[in-house]
Amino acid sequence: MTQAQTQLPNDPMILLSYINTMLRDNYSNLKLLCDDLSVSKDEICTKLYALGYAYDKSLNKFI
Repeated sequence: MTQAQTQLPNDPMILLSYINTMLRDNYSNLKLLCDDLSVSKDEICTKLYALGYAYDKSLNKFI
């Protein structure tokens, strides 16, 4: 699923849902998702951390 410069949702809660769904359905880890979608892992983590969510590598989702 290669996409050029993906437009991520701006709303943080929708972003959370989108990223977790993509991780669940298409990617085995966050790095692969970010590389494939050409998005910054740090940017995603920072936005979701502001909501109180952090990436759990063992569960492969933001909790």
